Amino acid sequence: MDASDGLSRLEYHVLLAMAEGPRYGYAIREAVEVESGGALVPRAGTLYRVIARMITAGLVVEARAPSDAEPHPGRPRRYYALSADGRTLLAEEARRMIDAGALARRRLGEA
Repeated sequence: MDASDGLSRLEYHVLLAMAEGPRYGYAIREAVEVESGGALVPRAGTLYRVIARMITAGLVVEARAPSDAEPHPGRPRRYYALSADGRTLLAEEARRMIDAGALARRRLGEA
């Protein structure tokens, strides 16, 4: 998983959800749904497979809960955060998308 391959929309939004700090799975899912305008609503199994692949690729790490996190009444939540490589890849993907959008606007005569 690297910038030359590009990220899927779901992978991009999962990384983006962690850009401000560690989040647990359901909070990542909610952020993906909101930030994609409802276009992406990952099921739990899909989301956790993507997170597991990103951990294996070194883009995401398990993290401690933020100090202001409220305890969960059930099982403890697992938090995930961007690694340095994940942050770099997210920034590269954002630049790639900006460049692709600029090219499209030029070709359409809008810029």
